[in-house]
Amino acid sequence: MSAPVLSVRDACRHYPSGDTIVRALDGVSFDIEAGEVVGILGPSGSGKSTLLLIAGLLEPPTSGEVFIRGERVSAPGARLDGLRDFRRRNIGFVFQKANLIPFLTAAENVALALEIDDVAARPARTYAEHLLGSVDLGHRTGNLPTRLSGGEQQRVAVARALANDPALILADEPTAALDSVRGRQVIGLFRKIADTRQAAVAVVTHDPRVLDLFDRTLELRDGRIVAEKATARVL
Repeated sequence: MSAPVLSVRDACRHYPSGDTIVRALDGVSFDIEAGEVVGILGPSGSGKSTLLLIAGLLEPPTSGEVFIRGERVSAPGARLDGLRDFRRRNIGFVFQKANLIPFLTAAENVALALEIDDVAARPARTYAEHLLGSVDLGHRTGNLPTRLSGGEQQRVAVARALANDPALILADEPTAALDSVRGRQVIGLFRKIADTRQAAVAVVTHDPRVLDLFDRTLELRDGRIVAEKATARVL
């Protein structure tokens, strides 16, 4: 059996605050398999964003370990700046705001992620257009962000996250600024990506409108997982 795409083991993240210690994460362990979409739930301050930072190799844990495809990639004291190339090849990020470059077209925004990785401009543009087609934006490749709806901008951000064919996609509140229809379209897109590319997807969300689209959910409170539920997916 192949290793999970993401494994987090006994992860803690503690911050000093005056004479006290803030336990943003306090012993969290979970796996996400290839082809699985997992929702991460919890109130503000429960540790969701900290968990995403640690899973995305943007912060090291105070204790505990992170494995990606069976490779131990983070632990206390890890030099994460040395993992920039690994992160770019293996992890795609999608945030609440699409953060598109306003003077670049949809295709140019996606192609830029490839060009940063030393892909020549012409093949980068061709593959960017292919990715936009895969998220149903083939007719919008030449549009600037101001000519795209909020849902379309978020789909461009998803295409950009796919540029280097990552095994793991981490999304932080990707539906927060969208109406219910467009929000479900974005999570449905993650479902399609997981199914067709066998990527693992973790989505931090407060949005109750999309919970039926996950394979399972993890609920955090006070830095700990307090509940894990399988979801009866609506197909």
